Amino acid sequence: MSDLNNRLKKVIGQLTGIMKMIDEQQDCEKIIIQFQAAKAALESAFSLSLSTSLKECLQKKENKSVEKILSLLAKK
Repeated sequence: MSDLNNRLKKVIGQLTGIMKMIDEQQDCEKIIIQFQAAKAALESAFSLSLSTSLKECLQKKENKSVEKILSLLAKK
């Protein structure tokens, strides 16, 4: 899970940077670009977490857990 933690720390850093940019009233185009980068990084972390969780559940044959995960994704 260290890869996931590293990705989430990157997102936190990006969000902190965005907040600073907003406080400093930097160019809105640069802020939007950073928002997009943070969003992409968060989506990447989510995909990694989802993949890891599903693989673990399937290896352990935890069908109910897989069904719960799929149900959560359907609500998305």
